[in-house]
Amino acid sequence: MTGLEIWLLAIGLAMDCFAVSIASGIILKQTKPKPMLVMAFCFGFFQALMPLLGWIGASQFSHLIESIDHWIAFGILAFLGGRMVRESFKEEDCKHEYDPTSLKVVLMLAVATSIDALAVGVSFAFLGVKEFSAILVPIGIIGFVSFVLSMAGLMFGIRFGCGIARKLRAELWGGIILIIIGTKILIEHLFFS
Repeated sequence: MTGLEIWLLAIGLAMDCFAVSIASGIILKQTKPKPMLVMAFCFGFFQALMPLLGWIGASQFSHLIESIDHWIAFGILAFLGGRMVRESFKEEDCKHEYDPTSLKVVLMLAVATSIDALAVGVSFAFLGVKEFSAILVPIGIIGFVSFVLSMAGLMFGIRFGCGIARKLRAELWGGIILIIIGTKILIEHLFFS
């Protein structure tokens, strides 16, 4: 993957964090630095940790399926992207029943929003990322982007509330990005390798 593709992938993965952060900002209603930093840090940490775990697990057997690895990477990214696109069209009201200042709640949200990143870590192994040092930059970018977009989402939710947040369709755009990256990987492997 190129540097641009990694940044786009990070943005696509962070869209769940962004959407949840907007909802959390709506609940907070005012800037509260400590809970906001805790939430953004947890989101960034788990978004970076999960691809690492997925990569470690998949690296053990990626050599067995090298002939179809591009199909698997495409399938994972297309599935995740498609699910995000589908979720973006569900009508949700702005009433949320959770406490974004509770560490337990924040950790559950961080894990829930990072499950997709676990699958992306698997696709890194299938795309030929063999060395631990080679995975550090992508997971660092993913964690950083998730942190920044989580903070932006919190501020956005505090500032603008629910009306505009729903119109952004962050999950839709994140899903489209993942589908495009998956399709590009498949085309490159089928026609250019």
